[in-house]
Amino acid sequence: MTALEKPVTRTAYQQSVADYWNAEKDPVNLRLGDVDGLYHHHYGLGDYDPAVLETPADRRDEAIIAEMHRLETAQADVLLDHLGPIKPEDRLLDAGCGRGGTSVMAHLRFGCQVDGISISEQQVGFANAHVRQRGIDGSVRYHLKNMLDTGFESGTFQGIWNNESTMYVDLNELFAEHARQLKPGGRYVTITGCYNDVTGGRSRAVSQIDQHYICNIHARGDYFKAMAANGFVPINVVDLTAATIPYWELREKSSVATGVEKPFLTAYREGSFHYLLIAADRV
Repeated sequence: MTALEKPVTRTAYQQSVADYWNAEKDPVNLRLGDVDGLYHHHYGLGDYDPAVLETPADRRDEAIIAEMHRLETAQADVLLDHLGPIKPEDRLLDAGCGRGGTSVMAHLRFGCQVDGISISEQQVGFANAHVRQRGIDGSVRYHLKNMLDTGFESGTFQGIWNNESTMYVDLNELFAEHARQLKPGGRYVTITGCYNDVTGGRSRAVSQIDQHYICNIHARGDYFKAMAANGFVPINVVDLTAATIPYWELREKSSVATGVEKPFLTAYREGSFHYLLIAADRV
């Protein structure tokens, strides 16, 4: 490392997050991605087909896995629907890209260049190998970068999104960096879990989710405060809580359940936790 180079992780906490995802090989991410080669690191939306639970025992788990993957791909489609009109000459940023599934979907939909960033070297390597196999590595690239200080030039991107990754960073720092990177009039979209600040602080179930993923779930209102402070005007806010509950109910019945399903379902059903989509323009 030269004197001019900066480490990707700046704090002990960021390094612990990188270590967590570098070591992660959870079947709930890998087996679902094996269905069609789109590897996601987020949850699902929509009702599941109850017929999968009636599948003969020797094929039931495979059917459940495929249905869960359909729901998580549907979630990514909902996020991309809110980016607005994107042209092939535009450039998009997937901040906290995981193994890159949403980035690939964005390129296939819009035909434009997509950059994904993660502080996990394992995720970046996996994602780049995958797009090379697809033959789209000239258009979709993944970088070992910190989303709070990416090094990309200002005004580079027409659209930026975070898909379930904002809970690892300070929101004011994040939206300041996104505002710098977006073109004027560019669009930002996030889908995230946030705790309900109307009912008070984090509930026990929300705290259990934090502990499981070593994250720091933010209050719902903190998103809007940080966006306003950094020149973002929300144009769509969609409560997806009811639409994600079926995914968790199905996941609880699957072989890839991790034990965090009960806290999610408890938090959603009691109203202490919301699954929210926010789309905002940079002004």
